[in-house]
Amino acid sequence: MHLRKISTAAVAAATALTLAACGSENDSGDTGDDPVAEVSGAQAEDEGTVLDQPFDKPELLLTDTNGEPYDFVEETARRATLLYFGYTHCPDICPLTMSNIAVATAGLTEEQRADLRVVFVTTDPERDTPEELGSWLANHDPEFTGLTGDFETIQEAALALGVAIEPSYEDDNGDIVSTHGTQVLAFLPTDDKAHVVYTEGVTAQTFERDLPGLIAGELP
Repeated sequence: MHLRKISTAAVAAATALTLAACGSENDSGDTGDDPVAEVSGAQAEDEGTVLDQPFDKPELLLTDTNGEPYDFVEETARRATLLYFGYTHCPDICPLTMSNIAVATAGLTEEQRADLRVVFVTTDPERDTPEELGSWLANHDPEFTGLTGDFETIQEAALALGVAIEPSYEDDNGDIVSTHGTQVLAFLPTDDKAHVVYTEGVTAQTFERDLPGLIAGELP
């Protein structure tokens, strides 16, 4: 299926309107993972969107689930890479997104999996320790990479990719609320740039269909 092309600038401008306000599992009422706003026409709900000007990989040095330094640019060089910013206490959008990707990667060959990196960067580093991230990601796919570190560093990298995130805070009910963009960035191995953006409406079937091509350096 041909994907709509949109400008990188449009993605960045729309980011502020595509945030999800995410509370803890104990939240009730309107403090759950409901979208704050929708951006009409920016992206097909269940398809990826090709950028007319791809994003460069951000210089991002964080800590992985083994407590070791992880250089995002170096570790993912010349590998197809899916990058997502979220947090482990998210009640629905984050686990659903990672589960959809896990379903898709389960159908890949060993050679294809070796050429793919799936990286989850926490937006809630105060609670998401390396151990917490490792345990949570293992429930999806133990080969996924989890990263944590300084919030300002994470926020700067996310914004460079058109993904807005905000510091977690405690609301009047004592629930922790985290607000973050829900985009998955897909980097191609041919130039290490993000050419495709997937939003929360994308299904496991879409990732299943697109991943082999992305790994081969091809647009969907």
